Amino acid sequence: MGSFAMFPLGSVLFPHMPLALRVFEPRYLVMMSRVLDQQPCEFGVVLIESGREAAGAEAQRRFGVGTVARVTELGAAHGDLAVIARGGRRIEVVEWLPDDPHPAAVVRDLPELEWDERLRPLLEKAELVVRRTIARASEFVELPWDADAELSEDPSVAAWQLAGIAPLTPLDQMRLLASTSLRSLLTELVELTLGAGEVLTTSWASTDDLDAEIAEALDRRDEDQAASGDDPSDPSDDPEDGEPSPGTEGRDP
Repeated sequence: MGSFAMFPLGSVLFPHMPLALRVFEPRYLVMMSRVLDQQPCEFGVVLIESGREAAGAEAQRRFGVGTVARVTELGAAHGDLAVIARGGRRIEVVEWLPDDPHPAAVVRDLPELEWDERLRPLLEKAELVVRRTIARASEFVELPWDADAELSEDPSVAAWQLAGIAPLTPLDQMRLLASTSLRSLLTELVELTLGAGEVLTTSWASTDDLDAEIAEALDRRDEDQAASGDDPSDPSDDPEDGEPSPGTEGRDP
């Protein structure tokens, strides 16, 4: 473990999701020059718990679980540095270091979440709920992702991508990022997305809290699973176990 360049943001970066940045602060321009001088060109992204992204008198508090971003493209935008990166492995902050001049930390990699084919029905349920919630909510609010966003054929990657496109709050996203298994990730993704859908549409929709199409599809899947004797929500045989924590670190030095 060594010093790792960190970029605290007001949003969560998930593995396998894109990140677009406009870098203009001098400290982060220094950071990017250092990042680009090494291979691979990587830096850490964590969610800001309190405080601002830009430098100021107010000290930041940051969550302790984040994601490594690998730079894929560079450009210029109105005199600023435009950076395109992609989320990779998850990390946990062991210790925040003094700014030099940008934030830096000692981090450790978190275990990869392993796919189990028995989770396939749960993945399909999560995809249905996320896509239908986006489609329904987009009638009332502007969302960053379309309901037909393309997913990877790799189920482990697709699970993280669904978490990334779901219309959730940053705090809900942090719960997902800190998941210790794909089963818990997908289970919480379904629950949080259904709740978010009700919140996003409650001011306009007069229909039932749950979209009829989602309810019908979920009932049908539950019946199919019951008939096959497969219960993807049963954690008793989950092969994964870990302990990443979404807890916060102390204030910056």
